[in-house]
Amino acid sequence: MTRVRGLSYSLRLLIPGLLLAVATFGAEEGGNAAEQPIGMVFKWLHFVIIAVAAYWVFGKALPPFFRRRADIISAAIQRGATAKADAEQRLKEAADKMANLEREVAAFREQAKRDASAEMDRLRGATQLDLEKIRIAAKAEMEAAERAARVELKELAAKLAVDGAESLVAQQMTPAVQETMINSFVKSLQGRPN
Repeated sequence: MTRVRGLSYSLRLLIPGLLLAVATFGAEEGGNAAEQPIGMVFKWLHFVIIAVAAYWVFGKALPPFFRRRADIISAAIQRGATAKADAEQRLKEAADKMANLEREVAAFREQAKRDASAEMDRLRGATQLDLEKIRIAAKAEMEAAERAARVELKELAAKLAVDGAESLVAQQMTPAVQETMINSFVKSLQGRPN
């Protein structure tokens, strides 16, 4: 970079100096400076300096600038192409998903129908099992109630029989019958050995 600056500084000093020398020499000689041999030399020298400066600008300084710009543009194009390819890939995936969406929805519906049918069958089975359990429990309860009613009925019948016998005995038991019973009991005790 310092080399380029040095060359640039030298050219900035040399060009005005040469132009000044040509103008001074032409003024001393009089006439047309371009027609004199020294004027031709300066013309060619001027052409060479401008050609060298143009070569340096266009051959040395501009190509790296253009190369950097080309690299930046190329990188931007590459990024754009990558982004475009990525977007196209995502678009293709989205289109595939959309195409498969109807099949997936139909598959979900079928699965839901199968699941609902299986759940209904399970609930029917559970209901049948519960009904069977309720029937068995009701039968057992009825049998238990029947047994309890029979026992209660027997107790009632026994109580009624005892009450009936008691009232019958009370009606038929007179003081004379009582005395006869006691005497017969005492006689049966006397005939027994101790």
